[in-house]
Amino acid sequence: MKKISVSALDVSGKRVLVRVDYNVPIGSDGTVSDDRRIRETIPTLKSILDRGGCAVLASHLGRPKGKRDPRYSLGPCAATLGSLLGVPVAMASDCTGDPVLAMARSLRRGDILVLENLRFHAEEEGNDGAFAASLAALADLYVNDAFGSAHRAHASVVGVCGHFKTPAAGLLMEREISYLSRLLESPDRPYLAVLGGAKVSDKIELIENLLGKVDALIIGGAMAYTFLRARGIETGASLVETDKIDFARSLEEKASARKVKILLPVDHVEAVSESEAPGKLTSGEAVTAGHAAFDIGPRTSTLFSGEIGRARTILWNGPMGRFEVKGFVTGTRRVAQAIAGATEKGALSVVGGGDSAAAVKALGLEGRLSHISTGGGASLEFLSGRVLPGVAALADAS
Repeated sequence: MKKISVSALDVSGKRVLVRVDYNVPIGSDGTVSDDRRIRETIPTLKSILDRGGCAVLASHLGRPKGKRDPRYSLGPCAATLGSLLGVPVAMASDCTGDPVLAMARSLRRGDILVLENLRFHAEEEGNDGAFAASLAALADLYVNDAFGSAHRAHASVVGVCGHFKTPAAGLLMEREISYLSRLLESPDRPYLAVLGGAKVSDKIELIENLLGKVDALIIGGAMAYTFLRARGIETGASLVETDKIDFARSLEEKASARKVKILLPVDHVEAVSESEAPGKLTSGEAVTAGHAAFDIGPRTSTLFSGEIGRARTILWNGPMGRFEVKGFVTGTRRVAQAIAGATEKGALSVVGGGDSAAAVKALGLEGRLSHISTGGGASLEFLSGRVLPGVAALADAS
């Protein structure tokens, strides 16, 4: 899994095409409302600029469906990057074509050019060869620092790599691969996976791949109610994937055979609908008929926190409830705080992006965990054991 690093490239006097993931939220005022993904690319950009190179940045934003749409312009991202770096950042009107090629060729040492949204062209998602070649023509070297897009076989992620001798990994890409690989290859024990979110079906491959690696598995969020139903426990109107009940039973059997502990909620915060937040506490495992569970209860939080406190390696993927609703955030907060506490005592903690990363940010715990992935879908596929095409396309360090 070791790939050639941007640090190993001779970038002096060279134009470097850097695939970044600036697919960030844009507020109603037209500015970037969460700049984390932009901030995370700064070490790679400084590595290039400080060593005498110049950078041509390529990214997508949103889903413009292959057509130019001003709502999805990368202009706000270029402005935010300029503010973060404290230097001028040029913005191209497109990502290919003669005017863009002229802009790229006019760059000097230390300059940055941001290309317009790659997905304004349908050829990007189609991994079109000619489109990939036009992107490659803009630079002398290629670096992929967009882990969040590494599971997509798109032109700027895969096709373009064939035009460079040593397509390299950026520092963010390296860090993502390093942390996630540790979870699969050499975790300190006890190793605990904390899984939540809505659907079991979204995480079947992840669960199956982790089952032979972890010592314990905590299952919370809406997906827990499929497992509780499989145990014969009343789940009320909570979300249950009835076609996955047999899978839940078989998973528990496999876990028992491998001596992997599975912890499920033992109490809940329930309501007829989420508009009734903060809801009411159940007396035990069962959910009242006609009610749905929207958060784990305090006894569950204590149970889960105790298991977290004993772990030396922790993967967290998915919240414990509808944390976006103020009245149902307590369970997710207590689990997140327990993971932060374990980290401060020496445990390795990795958050698998997506809603878990959003929860960490909302709770103000970003600096207290070992690593928060920038790629929800990419991290899920990586930890499920899949080969990410954007990683496979990079040159091996050997």
